[in-house]
Parts: sequence; C-alpha cells; structure tokens
Amino acid sequence: MKPFLLRPVTKDYIWGGTRLREEFGKESDSERIAESWELSCHPDGECIIASGEYSGMKLSEFVRRYPAAVGKNFRSEDRFPVLVKLIDAKSDLSIQVHPDDKYAMAHEGDSGKTEMWYILAAAPGAELYVGLRAGVTRESFESAIASGTVAECFHRISTRAGDCMFLPSGRVHAIGAGHLIAEIQQNSDTTFRVYDWDRKGLDGKPRALHVAESLECIDFSDTEPGLQRPDGECLVRCPHFTVQLAALGGGRIWDGGRERAYVFVPVGGRVAAGDREAGPGELFLQPAAAGPLRVRPIDASAKVLVTTF
Repeated sequence: MKPFLLRPVTKDYIWGGTRLREEFGKESDSERIAESWELSCHPDGECIIASGEYSGMKLSEFVRRYPAAVGKNFRSEDRFPVLVKLIDAKSDLSIQVHPDDKYAMAHEGDSGKTEMWYILAAAPGAELYVGLRAGVTRESFESAIASGTVAECFHRISTRAGDCMFLPSGRVHAIGAGHLIAEIQQNSDTTFRVYDWDRKGLDGKPRALHVAESLECIDFSDTEPGLQRPDGECLVRCPHFTVQLAALGGGRIWDGGRERAYVFVPVGGRVAAGDREAGPGELFLQPAAAGPLRVRPIDASAKVLVTTF
C-alpha cells in the first residue's frame, strides 16, 4: 500500500469564515466553511480516499476491509482512533466541554474527546478561552451562569502562529475569533455547550445549551492552564495520540512497520511523499506495513505535523 490523500468533508457553522476556501481551496456549497474534516471515519462526516488504488472508497470502508493498515492490533470492528480538522474561526466559538470516554459512552453512545490545537495563524489580539480563572468554583460558576456573567469565569491566552494547546476531556474551552487551526482529536463529535455569547443559530433561534451535562463534565480543578511546551519535536503525547512537528531538512524517512500508520499534515510549504505531493491544507495517510516513506520538502520552509495512535 502507498500513502494516499483524502477528500475532506466541510461544515458550515455560524462562527466560520472563508479562509479555508480562499487559502486552501476547500470546496463547499455554503458561503462559509467553518471546519474541514481532513481525516474522518465518523458517521457525521466521512472522508473519501482521493488518490491511489483505493481512490473513491470511503475511509471507513477501507479500514473495515484492511484493519492491518491502521496497525497490527486494530480490528475491523474497532473505532478509528482519531479525527483531524482544519478550523477557521471568524468569530468566537461557543464555550464548551467534552466528556471523557466513560461519561460519553454511558450518556451519548460515543467516545470521549481529548484534542489538541496547532495554531496555523492568529490575528493580532487573538485569544483562546481555556480552563477557568483562579478562584472559580463550581458554586461560583453556577451563580455566574444564573446572573449572565459566566464569560468572566474563563481563562484567556494570547496566541501566535506555531503555538500549541492540549485539551484533555473535561477542560472547558473555546477558540477565539481570528484563528486558523489544525485540530487532532479523538474520533468523536460529542460536545456540550455551556455558553454561546447569547447569539442565534442559522435558524434564527438560540443554539441549544447543555448546562447540566457541562457541569457534570467540567474539571473545576483545571485553572489557568498554559500553552503546550514542546519536548523536542513532540508537541503532545497522550493515551489517544502522539503529535510531532517535524522539520524535514533534506528529507526524512518514517517506517512504522506493522505497528502503526502515520498521518501527515504539511505546514509552511509543500512536501513530497513517494510519488505524492501535498501542501498546507492537505493531509495524507501512510498505512501500516507500507514500508519506509521518505518525506522531503518542496518548499524550504515546509514542516509536517505527524500523528500516530
């Protein structure tokens, strides 16, 4: 098997913009493209293989037929481990929280959701809402919800391109306006909104909130977290996935043997992988047992986000 590209699924949400179309060439019937699901086997949006011998096949069908392509311990009935998105936040997203696996499976029939953000671009003054301000308790948080002042409870972090944020399940958060982000997450779409800036949805009605569920899932001990500090090239290592930001130099070789597949997201320029090329806003997957893969830069500034699971 050779590495292959994927055809993404786009999503239109009220906070989205047009940068995914303008800068990365994403296509949609909607004016806005808030998210582009670049690698997804989730039933809410499934990617199609876009190159190679399996072109035209749903990714979910591919992993069902060839589970060893994900890794030697993956079974055809297993859930694909990760979902990768590009996000264009023209305005603030809702303040939200994702449950852990135990809560999500018991109440939603889905996986929990731990995720990470890699900041591709940030407008001057752009901020992330992450965790709670020091001194906020569950009791004061509930009082703030009742009084309409809950936005004052959230910790804010200024960002710039190249920053990384890790979001374990239970960490209350929102992407602030002016961000372009690559998100690697568990393969889940379970989200509980706790606050949505008093705005209306596409149907003209207030969007649904999930305050009771949020209160059960928020980690109230999680106060004023900081940006993720890289460990060499490793940005995030958690039980669900590992993400590295790899410089390429004259080219580097990845070979997971039968153990693992690799997901590559180019940033900063175009790269070549075998007989494939990909640039910012694209993604390619190297199946397990595919043999060594040399990735080299076409543009000198190119790096790759490399995800394993």
